[in-house]
Amino acid sequence: MKRLCTGGLLLLLAGCSVTRQAEVSSVDVTSGVVMLNYDQAMLQNARYDDYVTSGTATRECQAMRYSTAMAYGQPVKTCSLISGSLCLNETMTIQYQCHGYAPRPIVTTYY
Repeated sequence: MKRLCTGGLLLLLAGCSVTRQAEVSSVDVTSGVVMLNYDQAMLQNARYDDYVTSGTATRECQAMRYSTAMAYGQPVKTCSLISGSLCLNETMTIQYQCHGYAPRPIVTTYY
């Protein structure tokens, strides 16, 4: 009975939701696309915070002289670690499209 309870508890904990922070994986300046990735292990239900992810993408867009970033398309799952026929780790890719033109401020120094 103790083994059954322990096994059930392990399965319950393995399927818990985990919040991941997406990191910038690639940037295309000409098309204004920012791609962010996070990993999801087998039996995990990983999620990402829309607010934090949007802020990260907007920061990258502003570095490319765009003003904002908007979510573009659906997240794409790619298996990044295969063992036999099982996928042990998935990489989730989130795309953002940069919009608007943000001119650099002119800094005037007076001597």
